[in-house]
Amino acid sequence: MSDSSIRRFPSPLRYPGGKGKIINYIKLLFLENDLVGTTYVEPYAGGASLALALLYEEYADRIHINDLNRSVHAFWEACLTNTEALCRRIHDTPVTMEEWKRQRDVQTAEDPDPLDLAFSTFFLNRTNRSGIIGAGVIGGNSQDGEWKLDARYNKTALIRRIEKVARYRNRITLTRLDAVDLLRDLAAQPSRALFFYLDPPYYVKGARLYQNFYRHDDHVLVADLVTSLPHPWLVSYDAAPEILELYQGYPRIMYKLAYSATNRYAGAEVMFFSRGLNPPSVPSPVGVRAEYVDRIRRQLVS
Repeated sequence: MSDSSIRRFPSPLRYPGGKGKIINYIKLLFLENDLVGTTYVEPYAGGASLALALLYEEYADRIHINDLNRSVHAFWEACLTNTEALCRRIHDTPVTMEEWKRQRDVQTAEDPDPLDLAFSTFFLNRTNRSGIIGAGVIGGNSQDGEWKLDARYNKTALIRRIEKVARYRNRITLTRLDAVDLLRDLAAQPSRALFFYLDPPYYVKGARLYQNFYRHDDHVLVADLVTSLPHPWLVSYDAAPEILELYQGYPRIMYKLAYSATNRYAGAEVMFFSRGLNPPSVPSPVGVRAEYVDRIRRQLVS
């Protein structure tokens, strides 16, 4: 796998949502707000594609990835601390419907072995529709669709992505906290150079897409904590009226984002910025080209 492929797809996981599509926009945000070299914090890490891209390309000095979901956390823990065993499991395990059924059962076990849970999470993420752990398998149970369950399961390429994550382990902090607790803990460290990016569960469709979803009061609590942070922050959401009301008075941009969870459609998204952050002057956060960002970066350091 080439370096350009890892740059485009830094994470071993697939994840619903559009973080990967705004990576270049966030790089611009870092460049234009003198944030390069900060510690990047993502309370809802999921696939962590954005965090990894910023780390690999030296926009962030360190990344702090957090996810309350036990399965997602188990996968990242294995990447960082049990890399060889996880990669061996990926290499040796056949990608079949029989194996898919076994791995699905691991997710519902009361107290699974951590490595078993990590591998199960990876296996289902790569073989299920849109990477959703609780979704159906690609190609259906009968495997008579155009795509089969191994369509997103290139073992060699994915093992290399995991090995690269492990090489950066000394610059990665991993936690499994409720996002509210993480925000409270880090807000008490105002002297640290931190940048927060929050992509909470969608307000409207969160219950369908995520195992850990929010009700209205949860969104209210997160908004109260974010807007009181002594650090710069960025929040992205589906543009529900209730969310627009929660972040009223903060700079924002709205844009369209194509989703592919169960069906393809264009959804209205919104980004909110902490006061003092300057949003990059581009038509949309989606579709910013890497070549453009690289040119801006060269100009700033020359």
